Amino acid sequence: MIDRLSQDFGFLQQAIALREQRQEVLSSNIANADTPDYKARDFDFKTAMTNAMDQRMKLANTNLTLTSPRHIPGKAVMPSDIDMMYRLPYQPSIDGNTVDMDMERVQFADNTMHYESSLQLLSIDMKTLQQAIQQS
Repeated sequence: MIDRLSQDFGFLQQAIALREQRQEVLSSNIANADTPDYKARDFDFKTAMTNAMDQRMKLANTNLTLTSPRHIPGKAVMPSDIDMMYRLPYQPSIDGNTVDMDMERVQFADNTMHYESSLQLLSIDMKTLQQAIQQS
């Protein structure tokens, strides 16, 4: 039961954290819409979420101690958190800025909607758990 709860809450916690991080990236793009040579950035939420959930099953950065020079060194390295990508502009500007305000606003609104729905799911799960505890 506890494992099921921690999996469910862990997933939602990770989703909310990634949505928050993406919101910051999109906000930065919007804030720099008039900055010459600014390159708009973003990341693929699905890939980042998959990587984050896979990392829970991996070892932290580890180096094994060798007891013989003939042993093969063992290493476990955590992958980077998020692969940031540059957004390709549909219509490049003369000053080198790649921020498309229409696209950024749509992405920002979409991410906000997903962020709020994740918070609502977490709230519903917490209320359901609280009711189950009170009834026991």
